[in-house]
Amino acid sequence: MVELAGIIILGIIAQWVAWRFKLPAILPLILIGLLVGPFATLYTEDGSKLIEPIWNGQKGLFPGEGLYYFVSLAISIILFEGGLTLKRAEIRNVGPVITKLITLGSLVTFFGAAITAHFIFGLSWQICFLFSSLIIVTGPTVITPILRNIPLKKDLSAVLKWEGILIDPIGALAAVLVFEFISVGEGQAYTLTALIEFGKILLFGFTFGFTFAHALTFVIKRNFIPHYLLNVVSLSVVLLVFVMSDVFAHESGLLAVVIMGMVMGNTDLPNIKELLYFKESLSVLLISILFILLAANINMADLQLIYNWNTAILFLIIVFVIRPIGVFLSSTGSNLKFNEKLFIGWVGPRGIVAAGIASLFGSKLLAKGEEGAEYITPLVFVIVLGTVLLNATTARMFAKAIGVFLTKSEGIVIIGASKVSRIIADYLRKNKRHVVLIDNNQSNIDKAKKLGIEAITANIYSDNLTDNIELNDVGYLMALTGNSDINKYAVNKFGKQFGENGSFRLIDADEMNNPENNPKEGLFSHTDDFIKLTETARKFPVIHEIELKDKEQYEGLIEITKADENIVPIFLKTPDGDLKIIPSFSTDFNDITEGCRLVYLGKVLEADDTEDDPEED
Repeated sequence: MVELAGIIILGIIAQWVAWRFKLPAILPLILIGLLVGPFATLYTEDGSKLIEPIWNGQKGLFPGEGLYYFVSLAISIILFEGGLTLKRAEIRNVGPVITKLITLGSLVTFFGAAITAHFIFGLSWQICFLFSSLIIVTGPTVITPILRNIPLKKDLSAVLKWEGILIDPIGALAAVLVFEFISVGEGQAYTLTALIEFGKILLFGFTFGFTFAHALTFVIKRNFIPHYLLNVVSLSVVLLVFVMSDVFAHESGLLAVVIMGMVMGNTDLPNIKELLYFKESLSVLLISILFILLAANINMADLQLIYNWNTAILFLIIVFVIRPIGVFLSSTGSNLKFNEKLFIGWVGPRGIVAAGIASLFGSKLLAKGEEGAEYITPLVFVIVLGTVLLNATTARMFAKAIGVFLTKSEGIVIIGASKVSRIIADYLRKNKRHVVLIDNNQSNIDKAKKLGIEAITANIYSDNLTDNIELNDVGYLMALTGNSDINKYAVNKFGKQFGENGSFRLIDADEMNNPENNPKEGLFSHTDDFIKLTETARKFPVIHEIELKDKEQYEGLIEITKADENIVPIFLKTPDGDLKIIPSFSTDFNDITEGCRLVYLGKVLEADDTEDDPEED
């Protein structure tokens, strides 16, 4: 009981430490696991581990293969949650790159790492290829925390995120085939077995994942499941799909749950956010438990076995030679720039799937007496720990050094997806600006998506928005809801993260009636509140542009918009196409030259309307 409670407590402490110092949680989790596991034998009186994951006849948490069953079920939940976050819209520009990374890139790692391990450690080809298949994967549980802390282009983040999730079942598939090779033997018997296993994994993985995704979506939409049981029923179905698929084809369960998550994540499911929040919380708990258990399961003898320069050389070749080669080959002919390819090649941390399957197969081969099997688990853990440590500490610095770090984030997030927000967002999208609408009203979100606008169903009072890597390139925030309290809260809470270049909100009725009390974050002008915008959008739902000659004309037009209830100034468009948000507290742009344009919502404004302006008489 003390050990179980201790794992959960230590795991959550590690998660907090990771959040506090902006590190991937896997790093403190593995270190804690080593401290209470193999390292504990150095300072305990009886030379035993503080936490013994597998029953050894005297102590232990899991009998027999119980630990690996638990690991497998936990990984299935983690991968399903990852699949839910994969949206097709994210990969419009980089789909081919991701496809090549999980195919061609995997082959480069598979053969490159095996050859390297064979010549450095002198292990058999079978063991080397099992090792290389296990380190194919780049875990989403590790990459996501790294990406959260680095502002990158959306396409660059999408490549790393999708690769990390999709490559997990591929790595598991490769490891299963190699394991079968070692178990069955070479020749015709293995060839036949490998082909059968490969076909079964694909068949049952896709069939179960696709079928149950649509079945669960159907019953949720028809309200066959009461709201209070929604999350636990979904959890049980995920476990059912994983187990059933795995029964028909060993290790096909991982593919099944990823497919299931992807299908459900891309359907019009009204409860998807609630489901995602539940799975995220559960994933945090499971990851915390898993990494401590797997690290604690390593023995000091395993670590001493690889404590030499050969291990360092193997690590350096895998990270600095094999990974970059795979990335550059996979991205040939793509729209990615050289420095972007370089960054993807640098960021390749391994995660929970590699560690979990390595422990499982390593132990099975050791029990069979396979020569060299004792190297599998410690070598994989060295790669996992080393890549996580390297990427967690250097990714941000490396991104700045090679120029992929967005020093000026040009993306715009709009809080509220009402008709006004959708009109403005559509204009921004057509002018090549990354814009994201956020609202908890699913109807508004659906309308935005039909226009091709990126939109997220979310509650701004939740902390999950700050973890969304799709918002990494956002530097402007516009709060356009009809609730002044929500607008103020959004600016105060998310201003630093999403509004580093400018955070704005609509003024409220009290502020509009007192122009001298205009807030510094006010939008458009002191005569424009949500009611005026809504009415203007209802009567004239079109955004216009009018060319400017000089600053005086701009100021005259702004005065006209203040007096006309059917016109709202929104942006100043520079000759090179840059859009500047017009604030209510100041309309003084000193760099207005010929070729600039005033962008406004409402009825058509004629250029000669300023001739009768009293300021020009």
